[in-house]
Amino acid sequence: MKGKISYCIYYLIVVFFISTGSFAQTSEQKALESKRERLQEEIKEINRLLFAERKEKGTVLDQMEALDNKINVRQELIRVTNQQSNLLNRQINVNIRNISKLREDLKILKEDYAELIQKTYQNKSQNNRLMFLLSSENFYQAFKRLQYMQQYAKHRKKQGEGIVKKTEELTQLNQDLVRQRKEKDQLIAENQKAKAELSKEIESQRSLLTSIKQNEAKYTAAIAEKQKEARKIDREIERMIKSAIASSNKSSGNSASSATFAMTPETRLLADNFTSNKGRLIWPVEKGIKSQGYGVYADKLYPGIKHRNNGVTITTDAGSKARAIFEGEVIAILSVPGGNKGVQIKHGNYISTYYNLSNLYVKKGDKVAAKEVLGEINTNRLDGTTKLKFYLYKDSNRLNPEDWIYQL
Repeated sequence: MKGKISYCIYYLIVVFFISTGSFAQTSEQKALESKRERLQEEIKEINRLLFAERKEKGTVLDQMEALDNKINVRQELIRVTNQQSNLLNRQINVNIRNISKLREDLKILKEDYAELIQKTYQNKSQNNRLMFLLSSENFYQAFKRLQYMQQYAKHRKKQGEGIVKKTEELTQLNQDLVRQRKEKDQLIAENQKAKAELSKEIESQRSLLTSIKQNEAKYTAAIAEKQKEARKIDREIERMIKSAIASSNKSSGNSASSATFAMTPETRLLADNFTSNKGRLIWPVEKGIKSQGYGVYADKLYPGIKHRNNGVTITTDAGSKARAIFEGEVIAILSVPGGNKGVQIKHGNYISTYYNLSNLYVKKGDKVAAKEVLGEINTNRLDGTTKLKFYLYKDSNRLNPEDWIYQL
């Protein structure tokens, strides 16, 4: 009896871990599939927004950045697809082992059931059941024998149901195996296609690099001009933030020289709400792609030249609008000499900045809600691209928007 109980416990533990592992793999597969679909959509958007005929007439620097962006996304897509394929391979191997185990269990169940049926038939043919009851010495013994016969019948029924269940499980596993093998073949085919596209893109990049090297002065001049413009915008943004902090603190009777906002209970609550939404904040545009990320990175052609982006650059469709990522108050309107306009919104002691706008729909002092439209994003007349430059600060400290905006 102890042996049977131990076996049952062991069987339940094995089933539990198999089902738990299967659930974990299914969840991982869904997450990878979602990521793969997102990367495929991003490549489509990159092609549409950065590689249309007119947009390819931009500067070689813009072309280089766009191509590098697409190559990075393509490499990530290949990596994710490989992960999916490897996970499916593990699931296929697990299912093959489970099918083998189920077949073995089914064979034993069928043998036991056949033996039960044979014994039942023998007992029925010899009227042993009735004689078994009638030969009881007393009523109590007859009752116990009847109970035994009923339990025997239940056991036989349970064995039959077990065979049906195991057969259904085996059928389902076989179907899963066929589906998984098809999915794996499809992923391998997609990966081969992605690798072929990547080879073409790398070849295009090499060709562009050769072209740039033939006109190095023009390329380095374009970099210098772009860096100069970026520094001008960054200085103006940080000047406006410091001015807003000083003005806010002065009006509330606090030190105007402080580098942080003096907080009221209301602004602290708003800041806490903003903090709790880290990683889940909406995009500052309804649709688009991150064409340049946050931070410092080396130039593809001249690694000694460093590019810095204090925010993120998002490319979107012509006519697109910038929108507030969270509720707050417009504290400043930027107007960079020789550049375009921008809007700064205060969320407690956080500040979001939306730059490269042509038409504004808000003014200083306006209270705005999340998703409220702030202005139309400027479209470059030369290359046809529409890019929003988005920045995020906590007091006067720069933040990485990629840590705060959902899947940026």
